[in-house]
Amino acid sequence: MYVLWVIEMKNRFKIGEMSKLHKVPVKTLRYYDEIGLFKPIEIEEDSGYRYYSTEQFEQLNTINYLKFLGFSLKEIQTHLEKRDAGCFLDLLKKQKQITDDTIIRLQTISNQFSKRINEIEQSLKVDTLEEPILKHISKRTIMCIYKQVCSDAVLEIVLRKLENQANGNPSLFIGKVGLTVAQTNLEQGKFDEYCSVFIVCEEDVPESELTKHFKAGDYACIYFRGTRSNAKRYYKMLLQFINTNGYEIDGDSIERMLIDQYITTDSTLHLTEIQIPIK
Repeated sequence: MYVLWVIEMKNRFKIGEMSKLHKVPVKTLRYYDEIGLFKPIEIEEDSGYRYYSTEQFEQLNTINYLKFLGFSLKEIQTHLEKRDAGCFLDLLKKQKQITDDTIIRLQTISNQFSKRINEIEQSLKVDTLEEPILKHISKRTIMCIYKQVCSDAVLEIVLRKLENQANGNPSLFIGKVGLTVAQTNLEQGKFDEYCSVFIVCEEDVPESELTKHFKAGDYACIYFRGTRSNAKRYYKMLLQFINTNGYEIDGDSIERMLIDQYITTDSTLHLTEIQIPIK
């Protein structure tokens, strides 16, 4: 009732009233005044009170609308000063492109979450443990650094380098880090020396010196509950399986910890998979 009375009687609004009417904080209105974006129609000389009128409502609505669309205050101020239809259209087109790019980026992240959720759910259900199996696996794109890794400390350093060279995108690394053992080491029974660190790329990535591929084909695989420190036993089991069935090793092994200590403190749920390409 008070606001309606003010409108009818004098068409002047104190800054607090303006704030309530438009749901814009008083602090924000003061800041708009300071930078010249939205100034009061009158300032009382004695009290310093700021007053606004209904003629300014549309201007503030426009500022709020453009802010909602993602425009910067500088861009909004430029538009309000020029009031040029062509420039305004260019602004809208620019912001639409930014919005479209953001949608694509968020959709990519959403897809990564879905795939990781599915992988963890499937990993928790794995019941074929400590038993070699054959899998036919499609071609996979990875980002990889070839580096001898014999300790967790070296692994962490190489991972940081890989992350930095992959443009620092942490979403790439969620649960998709792995290691490889060179074929020559496999054949010599050396399972505790890794030759590369990789991440699996579940979305398209531009080709670079980091981009490699795991070829499509048959792999001898084994799941076990445990970490790299337990892996030696399972490499031996896989090699015996390969030899017994007349297969040959056809490349470096692939080792990934699918559920680790960063997912659960319950070590009985930790899950590692080893894959060895065969022919």
